[in-house]
Amino acid sequence: MEVLAPAGSPESLRAAVRAGADAVYLGADRFSARAGAKNFSRGELRRAVECCHARDVKVYLALNTLLLEEELPAALELARFACSLPVDALLVQDMGLAALLFRHAPGLRLHASTQTGVHTPAGAKALYGLGFRRVVLARELSLGEIAEIRRACPIELEVFVHGALCMSVSGQCYFSSVLGSRSGNRGMCAQPCRLPFSAPGGTGHDLSLKDLSMIPRLSELAEAGAVSAKIEGRLKRPEYVAAATAACRFAADGKAIPPGLLKDLGAVFSRSGFTTGYPDGRRGREMFGVRSKEDVTAATKTVLSGLRTLYSKEFMKIPVDFTVKIKYNKPMQLKAADRSGTEAIVSGAVPQRAEHHALDPERCGAQLKKTGGTPFFADRMDLDLDEGLAVPVSELNRMRREALEQLLERRTRRPEISWSECADTVPAPHRAGPFRLRARFMRADLPQNAKKLELCYVPYQTDSHRLAALLGEGFPAAVELPRGMFGMEPAVRRSLENAKAAGIRDVWAGTLDGIRLALDCGMKVHGGFSLNITNSAALEFYRSLGIADSELSFELTLREAAGIGGEMPRGLLLYGRLPLMLCRNCPAANSPRGCLTCKTAPELTDRRGVKFPVQCYGACSEVLNSVPLSLAGRMRDINGIDFGLLRFSTESPRETEQIIDEFIKGAGSSPEPNSFTRGLYYRGFASRQEDA
Repeated sequence: MEVLAPAGSPESLRAAVRAGADAVYLGADRFSARAGAKNFSRGELRRAVECCHARDVKVYLALNTLLLEEELPAALELARFACSLPVDALLVQDMGLAALLFRHAPGLRLHASTQTGVHTPAGAKALYGLGFRRVVLARELSLGEIAEIRRACPIELEVFVHGALCMSVSGQCYFSSVLGSRSGNRGMCAQPCRLPFSAPGGTGHDLSLKDLSMIPRLSELAEAGAVSAKIEGRLKRPEYVAAATAACRFAADGKAIPPGLLKDLGAVFSRSGFTTGYPDGRRGREMFGVRSKEDVTAATKTVLSGLRTLYSKEFMKIPVDFTVKIKYNKPMQLKAADRSGTEAIVSGAVPQRAEHHALDPERCGAQLKKTGGTPFFADRMDLDLDEGLAVPVSELNRMRREALEQLLERRTRRPEISWSECADTVPAPHRAGPFRLRARFMRADLPQNAKKLELCYVPYQTDSHRLAALLGEGFPAAVELPRGMFGMEPAVRRSLENAKAAGIRDVWAGTLDGIRLALDCGMKVHGGFSLNITNSAALEFYRSLGIADSELSFELTLREAAGIGGEMPRGLLLYGRLPLMLCRNCPAANSPRGCLTCKTAPELTDRRGVKFPVQCYGACSEVLNSVPLSLAGRMRDINGIDFGLLRFSTESPRETEQIIDEFIKGAGSSPEPNSFTRGLYYRGFASRQEDA
């Protein structure tokens, strides 16, 4: 397996390379999902790529945040610079950027970030069909589910093997954004989940998971189909990077990991130890943990000093062949060549006749093998020596040093990735049609006034007889697919086929996984907020994929949403408790008894006593905001939008009916200030790290 290490700074890059990484991933000064890392300036990025390529280490540039309309040109310019270096792949989340990159740089490898949240064979197939070469799978997958994806699709699979676990599926967390305007999808997560949140019977920190560590079991991940073992930690110190990389190097090479190294790795950073709950399919209370005082103090000066020795010297991984010619009355010649055919030739002085000790092949070879301080080790040697000649050891050493220095420099040279200057079409401002309303319901018992809506989304697993009855009664029924479908693809596909047989034609899908499934079943697909569409190019990407229309991200302001152009109909969430997290490990099931099969939504309570409902749907649970979003009384502020969505979750039947009436009449008055939020529609999120 490829050992893929994080490089949040030049210091961590050196630690990763010298500890034995096959590849590193890093961010530039903008558009990285770890805006809090030191990251790399343009000059540092160029030097980093040269350093890595000279040492047979690949470089993956993370350009993996969501992009606003006005940011796309700068992101493309950064991608073009990356092609000039060239990087070995670009890691992306924003599908608008991906679509543009496929046009401008078809020779550039694109890797789908874990922020895309792909966790089913259908999602992997969708990415592969689009041209992605690799997907970083969701952390929540089991070994069996990874193997299922591998069997279904030839796309390369990258999996996390060590480091922090988010409580939410990546790309589906809006907690930091909604509560503090610091978007995880923009690289600025404030990690509020690490604060106390209590579930009934829970630990008191029921949104905080232990760190993952599958390093001793890399062979199992390889057997499941993973080709790259990714270490989390671009915000971590170089000693952590070195320890995790070195341990992975041992495991990937099939060698026993020194127990002392594993102990020091746990000491340098952990949260109450480590977990393998997700890969083993054993979710529950044992996966939760916090960063205790003991965890912090375990990283002693002695531990850190010992770990620095892991990267105090070059990692000697590149075989080099030496060819030596030392002939009488001719300048000496040394050629160093690597396996790629790159070579360097150095000349030396004319050797003299030996008066006492002539140079012999054994002594010559011994000097050439002294490649310490370089990434090379001497492999094959071709020594052509005349007898009876004296050669100073210092001259042999000089020639070896110069030859390896030249070889290292020449190994940095690689052809640029071609960039096409095709003109990007600027979409025309959108002209919205007559405004329509849709609603999403947690149950298939709908109020009578829901017949006035354009679409009524009900759960995907609703009985086909009930679906047929809804249609017969005049309800514009459609089904909503779950955002989390881990291991459920066959069951969800059957539910879609049953719904279609009952007369249902419309499907809500909030992920690439769901879109591919619904399109395969011949359904009309309506995209959800969780596609995270924040620019015109992304909206156009999904139109070209075959969906009919889509909700925009609720992380946009109303002004930003109105500025998204193009012809495809688009909508906004107008009412509902915003889903802050999508969790495979349900926080409400964190009691000693496990899942309580809740009939009513349980609640998480934060340190101030604020309560956040939790609802299960599909293979995951959703942590909902403490109060609903509502644009009641503010409909006049919405421009360029074709439809609105009312997302019902914890409301009573009477409340549901009343809210639908208010929005249909367009005369809804604003609720009391302490009972609702306007979300990010007016305040927006911090655009840069320094704004946060």
